[in-house]
Amino acid sequence: MSIHISHISKFYGEQQVLKDVSFDIGQGEVTGFLGPNGAGKTTTMKILAGALSYQNGSVKICDMEVAQNLLETKKKIGYLPEQNPLYPDMYVKEYLLFVAETYHLGKEKNKRVEELIDLVGLRPEFRKKIGQLSKGYRQRVGLAQALIPNPEVLILDEPTTGLDPNQLVEIRNLIKEIGKNRTVLFSTHIMQEIEAVCNRVIIINKGEIVADYPDVKEISNFGKNEFHLEVEFLKPIDTKLLQSIEKIKSIETKNNKFFRILSEKDIRAEIFDLAVKTDNKILVLKPLEKRIEEVFRELTR
Repeated sequence: MSIHISHISKFYGEQQVLKDVSFDIGQGEVTGFLGPNGAGKTTTMKILAGALSYQNGSVKICDMEVAQNLLETKKKIGYLPEQNPLYPDMYVKEYLLFVAETYHLGKEKNKRVEELIDLVGLRPEFRKKIGQLSKGYRQRVGLAQALIPNPEVLILDEPTTGLDPNQLVEIRNLIKEIGKNRTVLFSTHIMQEIEAVCNRVIIINKGEIVADYPDVKEISNFGKNEFHLEVEFLKPIDTKLLQSIEKIKSIETKNNKFFRILSEKDIRAEIFDLAVKTDNKILVLKPLEKRIEEVFRELTR
């Protein structure tokens, strides 16, 4: 496994911020790391990157224990923290060459920097100072510096914060491309990014892993004992008539024709019978998959 975390805990003074956290991520997986503010995402990522210690358990990068192999594991990792640590007075290429020098790339550094400038789409702006770049291009510089050592593991802490819609699409596509032959752990607050970028999602809340979906599509299976239904009638119908149907748990309504219904079983036949009984017609009768936002809210309340 490229990333292995087993039963780790972390305290800041007397406050415990990680509680017995465990997960594994293999090569070629782009894994979304979700959680509300203060859930422990950034702390976990800093521990993986070797920037924070941990109290117990095991953390391995490419089968090497991080605590005993800090220098070796850091060579395997590309890390982009939430606050992108760039030097605004340096030119883009100058900065990337500086970072390449710290990895002792020697004669290869110029070739590697040129490759990355093209890979992350910096060619139009590479002659500018970093301070002159837009937020989107600064994020590209951050990605480029994280990729300089050609890492097997890429850790990205909220890399799309503050980007406009066009920049979001570009960075998402870039992360998907990069993740084809690397392990990527990608933290975000934007639910759509999980579906757009990731093939797996891990959810953390109050320092504990509360869900791990190896396939993002499995999220819609959460709460299979519940049935979500959207129904629209041709003519208005009294909500009390709908509530009389057995096993209905809740009803949301925009008006007296359109309803979202949560029930404990499939009640489409009962809805149809009600329409016939009240001399009404059904325009829409559609089961709904559970959205990732709904699952996230239920798991992190």
